[in-house]
Amino acid sequence: MQLATDPIDPQSKEVYALWDQLGDFSVADGDAALAYLMSALRTMLSARNVLWGVVVRLPSPKLADPLLGWRPRLVRVLDPIPAVAASVQKQYDTLWSDDVDLSQILSMSGDELFRVRLLFETLPPAWFEDKHYRRHYLDVGFADSISVRIALNDDLRIRLFVFRDAQQPRFTTQDGQRLGFVMRALRWFHRQQLLSHGLLIANAPLTPAERRVLLGLLAGDTERQIAQKLAQSPNTTHFHVNSIYAKFAVRSRQSLAALWLGRLR
Repeated sequence: MQLATDPIDPQSKEVYALWDQLGDFSVADGDAALAYLMSALRTMLSARNVLWGVVVRLPSPKLADPLLGWRPRLVRVLDPIPAVAASVQKQYDTLWSDDVDLSQILSMSGDELFRVRLLFETLPPAWFEDKHYRRHYLDVGFADSISVRIALNDDLRIRLFVFRDAQQPRFTTQDGQRLGFVMRALRWFHRQQLLSHGLLIANAPLTPAERRVLLGLLAGDTERQIAQKLAQSPNTTHFHVNSIYAKFAVRSRQSLAALWLGRLR
């Protein structure tokens, strides 16, 4: 008898293994899961760095807004070395000003639910001679990128960038297809990430202190255990718990945890 061979190619197996590994993280370990995803993408695509961010649409954008009301809300960088962190902060600040770059305008345009773009296929040659490319790519060691945009609802999007340096070859169409294959199946993952920050369905974003308490609740810790781990009084912890419940419009830990099993709305 001849054993059947597995028809799945090694690259697909690597992606499937990544999905399975992400599914093994608990909802209380969202930060570690995100770091794991970005690290895996860096390795998979032979990249230099990875950036993950959230943009939201303003309820009342000003007239003739080149970004159509979209503004950054949350940014995470896999390797936030000082030069990269300063560049990201500069871009973050610029997006709240009137001095926006063509690359930023194009990244916000369109209504596609899912989009993958290669930098050198998206922008005109003249852009690569301008200050934005020099300041936010060449000056921090980058030369090329692939971007992915995922719309989780009408007013909230995930943006992911994978960067290579000048010593590496440019990203290819096949690289973009592979990254798109990985990311298209991870809407559930991004939903969990946003829930842990009080985004998506909460009536207000969580403060950093509330988020630390939330992760303790999701880990199954009692309020007293959370207070001890965070070196704060039980009264302070209880105040944060009540605030978290109010923001998520729930009345118990069980109802809060159930949100992570629900559907996008």
